[in-house]
Amino acid sequence: MAGPSFLTPKPVSPSRSTRRFTLEQANRTLPLVRRVVSDIVKAHSRVTALQVASVAMNGKEQSAAQSEFDRAVEQLQSYVDELASIGCQLKDYQTGLIDFIGRHEGRDVCLCWKLGEEKIAYWHELSAGFAGRAPIETLKETA
Repeated sequence: MAGPSFLTPKPVSPSRSTRRFTLEQANRTLPLVRRVVSDIVKAHSRVTALQVASVAMNGKEQSAAQSEFDRAVEQLQSYVDELASIGCQLKDYQTGLIDFIGRHEGRDVCLCWKLGEEKIAYWHELSAGFAGRAPIETLKETA
């Protein structure tokens, strides 16, 4: 049985960026990015848990749950907005997958990082995604 439709979240706007980073610049932002992404993963988990818990609710409980759910979604959106203001792109709410736009041989590519990694260790073509990750040692940055 599906959960009540009132707890269908408003879509959280994905982060988009046109800022370009060198590998060094992207790695320097990681302490801040790590904190924000950790908050995003936790907030997303909370939103999901609230949605699942709402299945057995009715009446007054639903109204209170809706308010709590709305606040949780707003908090999640504020974290996503904070990450976008840094200039990187959120790719996965659960794993904390992030892309920074960088350069390789004169074209834009993604410098790929996810929560738990010490530094950026992979890059991929814009259209390749996570499955197309290549070791950072093969990156040939150009201005």
